[in-house]
Amino acid sequence: MRRRAAGNVVKAFLLVTILTLLAAGAGRLVGGRHTASLFAFSALLAAAAVYWTGDRVLLGMLGARPFALAENPLLRSSSDRIAAALAITPPKLALIDDGFPRAFVVGRGPRSSTLAVSTGLLHALRREELDAVIAHELVHVRARDVLTQTFAVLLAVTLIEASRMGGWLSQALLFLLAPVASAFTHLLLSQRRELAADAVAASICDPHDLADALLRLDRAAELVQFAASPATEPLYAVDPFDPDDRLARMFRTHPALEARVARLRAGTP
Repeated sequence: MRRRAAGNVVKAFLLVTILTLLAAGAGRLVGGRHTASLFAFSALLAAAAVYWTGDRVLLGMLGARPFALAENPLLRSSSDRIAAALAITPPKLALIDDGFPRAFVVGRGPRSSTLAVSTGLLHALRREELDAVIAHELVHVRARDVLTQTFAVLLAVTLIEASRMGGWLSQALLFLLAPVASAFTHLLLSQRRELAADAVAASICDPHDLADALLRLDRAAELVQFAASPATEPLYAVDPFDPDDRLARMFRTHPALEARVARLRAGTP
């Protein structure tokens, strides 16, 4: 777990370094050494802003609002209990008023994170299944996957949304920017993080409850309409997007659900 956490910090640092160098290179082409320094400094300021406020930006993009304890007291007690088992600070809670069941975490690490759940998730899962999903998400916090996920998703969403400002050039911009966003996503995030989160969550919850919950979340796509930027795919416990959507496939970072469930059922996730 410590090695994974350290690796995620290194990945975030490398991402900031690459973007700063790219900004400096663009500045050098535009106006020489002075402009390169200005562009690099601006990139570092942007990275600092993402580090401190990126979680709130993503929560706002996805329609999450602060969670009131009276709305579901069991959610607070479950997240606190599981956070204690993982030796992390209990996350802040946010609620998405949406019938599609989903949960995700954003933030910087074990001392600063937010767990967002939808109203659909609270109604769709049994208490044990909900605990298992919460455990899966908070393992991402413990391993600092949340840091790289927040950076990668915010960058990818920004690039995808930027392509829509091009008017008649939108398709060309999307064709150019989507592969760049996808490359950064896969550079930072691997399928192993989901398998590792399954394994640790299964050690503190019943693995069959987690397997059942993953199957329910996967089947929800057949029953409830879901709409969001495909670049947000890495946030969720299972891929909620249409497998035939070409853009969504570019951002897929989850292993096959059948393999995950089989590993959980076998007790060797």
